[in-house]
Amino acid sequence: MKTTPEHDARIANMTFASVYPHYVTKVENKGRTKEELLRVIEWLTGFDDKKLQEMIHEKVTFETFFANAKLNPNAHLITGVICGYRIEEIETPLTKQVRYLDKLVDELAKGRKMEKVLRET
Repeated sequence: MKTTPEHDARIANMTFASVYPHYVTKVENKGRTKEELLRVIEWLTGFDDKKLQEMIHEKVTFETFFANAKLNPNAHLITGVICGYRIEEIETPLTKQVRYLDKLVDELAKGRKMEKVLRET
C-alpha cells in the first residue's frame, strides 16, 4: 500500500515523546499497565526503560527512534489494519515500523494476552 510522501514525512518528524503519553493513557484506560507497555516496546525495539526515557527526554523523532532500534526479528508477524492501513502492505519501512508499534499498543489495550501480542505462540 502506498502512503503519500507527506504522510511518511509527518510520521518521520513526529516525536516519540509526543505520542508516548497517549500510548500510556490508552493501555491504562483499558486496564493494562505501563510496565506491560514498556515490555511491548522493548520487545519491538530493544529499548529498555532507561533508554526509552532518554529518548523521550531528548525528544527524538520516530525516524531517529527506529534508526536506533534493534527491531525484533519477529516484527514481520505483526499484521492487520491500523489507522486505516494494512500493515503488511505498507511500503515505506519507517511508516511500517511505526504502525507495528501502534498495532502492538492497540492489541495490548484490547486485552490480548501478552504471549499473543509478543508473537510468542
